[in-house]
Amino acid sequence: MFEDLSLKIEKALKKVTGQGRLNEKNISDTLREIRRILLDADVNYKVAKDFIEKVSIKALGQEVLASITPGQLITKIIFDEMVALLGGSNNELRINPSGITSIMIVGLQGSGKTTFCAKLGSRLKGNKRKVLLAAADVYRPAAIEQLKQLGEKADIKVFSLDIPDARKTAAEAMNFAKENNFDTVIIDTAGRLHIDEDMMKEIQDIKTFINPAEILFVVDAMTGQDAVNSAKTFNETVDYNGIVLTKLDGDARGGAALSIRSVVGKPIKYISNGENPDAIEIFYPDRLASRILGKGDVISLVEKAQESFDASEAEKLEEKLRKNKFDFDDFLKQIKVIKKMGSLSSLLGMIPGISSQMRNAQVDDKSLVKVEAIICSMTGQERSNPKVLNGNRRKRIARGSGTSVQDVNRLIKQFSEMQKMMSRLSGKGAFGKNAFAKPNFKFN
Repeated sequence: MFEDLSLKIEKALKKVTGQGRLNEKNISDTLREIRRILLDADVNYKVAKDFIEKVSIKALGQEVLASITPGQLITKIIFDEMVALLGGSNNELRINPSGITSIMIVGLQGSGKTTFCAKLGSRLKGNKRKVLLAAADVYRPAAIEQLKQLGEKADIKVFSLDIPDARKTAAEAMNFAKENNFDTVIIDTAGRLHIDEDMMKEIQDIKTFINPAEILFVVDAMTGQDAVNSAKTFNETVDYNGIVLTKLDGDARGGAALSIRSVVGKPIKYISNGENPDAIEIFYPDRLASRILGKGDVISLVEKAQESFDASEAEKLEEKLRKNKFDFDDFLKQIKVIKKMGSLSSLLGMIPGISSQMRNAQVDDKSLVKVEAIICSMTGQERSNPKVLNGNRRKRIARGSGTSVQDVNRLIKQFSEMQKMMSRLSGKGAFGKNAFAKPNFKFN
């Protein structure tokens, strides 16, 4: 996420890192470079100008303490201003204390609205809400079928009608929810390739009838300032409550994320990446600012680990490690936990300092798929006792997993080395009682 932007800002800040003190010249030189970087990242011109002016005023008025360097000081000032630019604090989704909470999802075609509906539904379902998805995108071919498939995957009911009437679909969905005790309705409205009067009138009519608790505007972060402009136009017509940024795991340069809050005046509420139902994050301005400045995001990393963590499975794993009985079945379970947490590149980006160190590394999530295929091609005996894996067995496993014998040999060798390391750690008591107990973190 924003690796290129992060790398360039980090490089610009190095110019003052070795300076003995901050002065008008080195501050001006550094901020001129950062302004250019922001404009290259497609940040709105006025937003970039105001941001640099605020940082400059603060930096020139600061005394550098003996305990910190000029680079640390200006990084802290930039961080604080970037957090303010992104909204200051996170904004929670509005949930009605009683009755049905209705949420309208709006945006242009191709922004990821339908996929986000399923992701949000899955998230709210995990929070004990009884969710109904309403298929009110009646114009795009296969939009209703797509929502049904996503709903089936997430085990969420989808309401639709056989007639192409979005207003009636929304109205009937609310009645259906009331009759069947659903407490949350998420309405997937139609997108267009561009903003037009008919679409806006339809959305206004649906809004008037259902009086939604939330209207969320979904925007493709990869479209840069076009995303900001469409967000502004939608807000003037519909007056939505919050913004959802999608496709930040692609080639997004960061311009939309850094500009949209300031230009539109509405908070970013969610980040949506990838296609999996759980590929959705609450937007925290301080965490994104930390990632952009190459400082990682440990809090989000720990939260992802906790969501994917099974305490009972951890206790069993702890016992096996203590007895040096860790096998391929256990290894396969750990791979599945990692896959649930997200892509390897996104996880690496959350670790402080590692983004710049690994920026040139090829992090391929398909490598996990290959390892998983090899292990799944083994028999139960082979997984629990890798010593029986002779040449013929390895050939069979390679054929069954669609890999080469060399791939199989490499995995077995790496696993053997890992077992030896764990054996040494076990002997030193590293896997003591509660070594894998779920950490009791609490974040406000």
